Amino acid sequence: MKINRLAAIDIGSNSLRLLITNVVQTKDQTYFRKVSITRLPVRLGEEVFLSGCIKKSTGKRLVDSMHAFSAIMRVHDIDDYRACATSAMRECQNRDYWINEIRKKTNIDVEVIDGKDEANLVFSAQLLDNIKPKETNLLFADVGGGSTELTIFQNGNPRKSKSFKIGTVRGLIGRNSKPIWSELKSWILKEFIDFEDGSVAVIGSGGNINKVHKMSENKLNEPLTFEYLNSIHKKMSFIGYEDRITSFELNNDRADVIIPALEIFLKVMDFSKSSKVYVPKIGLSDGIIREIYRSKYASKENK
Repeated sequence: MKINRLAAIDIGSNSLRLLITNVVQTKDQTYFRKVSITRLPVRLGEEVFLSGCIKKSTGKRLVDSMHAFSAIMRVHDIDDYRACATSAMRECQNRDYWINEIRKKTNIDVEVIDGKDEANLVFSAQLLDNIKPKETNLLFADVGGGSTELTIFQNGNPRKSKSFKIGTVRGLIGRNSKPIWSELKSWILKEFIDFEDGSVAVIGSGGNINKVHKMSENKLNEPLTFEYLNSIHKKMSFIGYEDRITSFELNNDRADVIIPALEIFLKVMDFSKSSKVYVPKIGLSDGIIREIYRSKYASKENK
């Protein structure tokens, strides 16, 4: 038996995540056991999507957060890690400065990945294994703070993918533009023009849809319906930010972005004529772990 302890850092537009996983490789099988998940609410996108830059105070919080992640990785004595930054850092005009600061002060190398790479990493986490949908036509929607990645699956295989600058933090500050919404709608309608209503199921990824699924108390392979999402959206929209925190037991950095997140999922479901969304509760950090393992540690038999 061989055990590798791996770490994945996801530098998102709304928060930073560190996932530590033990990968246990036996003669017959490989197991991925999550050891630790740390999430820090450093909202990079709020500044970047408005001004194009990360300001000094927010940059300091970013570096401090990476310091904390570095310490946690040392305590867990990890074998390897990968740190990936997404939408906010892609658009950040002074990203090179902050990436260098992180490298100098924490010894962590950060790579900025594009939307396609982001989607491919999520797929590598074998998200369909968790939910086993009955439908053969699937639309994967990964809704983040700054972007939404859409991918069409047919018979279990990804066929076409596109990234759109529509996200929860963008929506919060009024930066989900009508032209991009029109582009997203046209793309979905074109791809599913010949499909009957209800023949397509959505697969949802992201912290907000994970939270809503947890609130529903559905089983992992049990999807959420359009009606349920619409009902939750109406209830949350009807009350204020502070009431959302108490009534729905939301963290303060979740209670505001969950509204635009639900709006994005509802529109994606509406455009694709889908009545349900599966939530595998797998994200970018899970995919990073699997990619590190496959590229560096897996035996030929387990790749």
